Amino acid sequence: MTMKGFQFSWKNTYLLVSVLSMYIEADMYTHRYKKNDVVDLWVNKVGPYSNPQEAYEYYTLPFCESNSEKHDLPAPNPSLAEILGGHTLRHTGFEIPFGKESHVGECTTEALSKGQASKFAAAVEHQYFYQMYLDDLPVWGMVGEMLPLSKTDKKLVPFVYQDRHLSISYNDDRIVKVDLASDSASLAQVKEGVALTFRLSITWTKTDEHFHSRFDRYLDHAFFKHQIHWFSVFNSFMMVLFLTGLVSLIFLRTLRRDYARYSSSSSTAALEAAEEGDEKGHATNVNVPEDSGWKQVHGDVFRAPVNLPLFASLLGTGCQLIILCLSVILFALAGPLHGDAYEERGEILHASLVSYALSSVVAGYASGSYFMKYTRSNSKKVKVQSQAWQGVMVLTVLLLPSFLAIFIFMLNILSIYYQTLYIIPFFTICKLFFIWIFTSVPLSIFGTLLGRHAFRKDFPCRVNSIPRPIPEETTWYGQPKYLIPLSGILPFGSIFIELYYILTSLWNYKYYHVYGFLFGMYTILGIVVSMTSIISTYFCLNAENYHWQWNAFFSGASASIYVFLYGMYYFWFKTTMYGLLQTSFYFGYMTLISISLGCLTGTVGFMSSAKFVETIFRNVKVD
Repeated sequence: MTMKGFQFSWKNTYLLVSVLSMYIEADMYTHRYKKNDVVDLWVNKVGPYSNPQEAYEYYTLPFCESNSEKHDLPAPNPSLAEILGGHTLRHTGFEIPFGKESHVGECTTEALSKGQASKFAAAVEHQYFYQMYLDDLPVWGMVGEMLPLSKTDKKLVPFVYQDRHLSISYNDDRIVKVDLASDSASLAQVKEGVALTFRLSITWTKTDEHFHSRFDRYLDHAFFKHQIHWFSVFNSFMMVLFLTGLVSLIFLRTLRRDYARYSSSSSTAALEAAEEGDEKGHATNVNVPEDSGWKQVHGDVFRAPVNLPLFASLLGTGCQLIILCLSVILFALAGPLHGDAYEERGEILHASLVSYALSSVVAGYASGSYFMKYTRSNSKKVKVQSQAWQGVMVLTVLLLPSFLAIFIFMLNILSIYYQTLYIIPFFTICKLFFIWIFTSVPLSIFGTLLGRHAFRKDFPCRVNSIPRPIPEETTWYGQPKYLIPLSGILPFGSIFIELYYILTSLWNYKYYHVYGFLFGMYTILGIVVSMTSIISTYFCLNAENYHWQWNAFFSGASASIYVFLYGMYYFWFKTTMYGLLQTSFYFGYMTLISISLGCLTGTVGFMSSAKFVETIFRNVKVD
């Protein structure tokens, strides 16, 4: 290291210590300030309004730099969730005295080179906006506008806003409101050789608004609590009642009729055979006619599904996702929307990381217990299979993280190529890896060991040693290729309105805050998936197809196919996104969301179907 580099390093250290000491005085963490305390203004990102994930650092555009020593210093101690969310704040260098109206300052760029002018021109043409933070309150502004040089000129040229005005409202010693306005009179044409002067002015206003409600203005209540939103919940609730009635009809009438038919056919056949034997004067061996329908497969219905290790791992992952989603929704209901907790950037993402790590024990328990449920026989073949529980454990540990890592790696490579804010640094990747290897993996192993020795009930029916053939000719509604896609229509229909609001919050700059709606729709989705999967399983068994496990899983998971198709529709007709980067991010995330949702709903569908199958066969008297 050179002496020059050594001195520069110590200078940065001194500046950082000075800034941190000032934070202690102004206390940016409690958001309380004294008269003339310095309030820091941070910049976050700049990028095209149409592409939320195409965000760059603020100073990638040739904005001028203030003379303050604090300029471009990073925000202290960013959390892991903030880094993953692209919230890498940089200091503007402007020092804003609390409660003091003043012209904060200005800075002037050098004469723009051809390349710098092209950057500004492209930013204005693609409607770039920038984001700033003051006391953790976000504000947004446009870089410039495309305007004609004269009223008669039809050609549009790029102009950049030079004057910005911050209107800050405060109550006692706390800031409760910030607005940013750009002065249209300060528009300057962007062209080579022009020097731009950027000015920032401040207005302080006292207000009676309370600090704890300062984020209410960012929450679009009229949008999220629209009448259509309430109607969708009512519509989904009515669908639940309909499906519950339909399944109850199957239980109370169809199954009762099946039980009566099986009982009457057995007793009638025995009576007729006995009478025939008495007339001939010799003993009779009673052969009861073969059953038909779902009772016919009583000796195979509890046979292990094809590819049991993979199926057990999918169930474990699905159970983990069920707990993960429920935990995050309940956390959001209890915390971030109430009081100051909502102000922390990346709070929901942070809760998701913690919930994922802790719920790994559920994944291990579910996969381990289900796999061992089918390996309790004394046969040598099953004894060999029972030793494969270690493979199931490894598959459960690696299945979801490997899939996520592949997608995130590909998107990260793309972000590095475009130099966006959403690049995941190497040390952040190491932190995520350590969280996984030292928390998620041990908990998953511990859960598998618990599941391996968990108490398990015996199956209601004995499994035959030789599997029976499955009839090739069945009605169309008894074939999985028809049952599976049809089963996903109703679950998707129960959530597609809520899906619109979720996608809008993800891709159209809306703060999603109606977690009560989300919890209700999450519950309704679980009920609808359970009902449709039970109906699909009943038709499958009635066609004498005992491979019901995968059918039940895919019947529940099929809703995710419609979610992905709706995502394609939303991309083309509800957004104005463009470019390889944004398109890759959109469909990459939609693929992750759809597959995760499919695993979750597939697990719900299987668990409800398993309970249904065990119930109906426990009440069947097998001769």
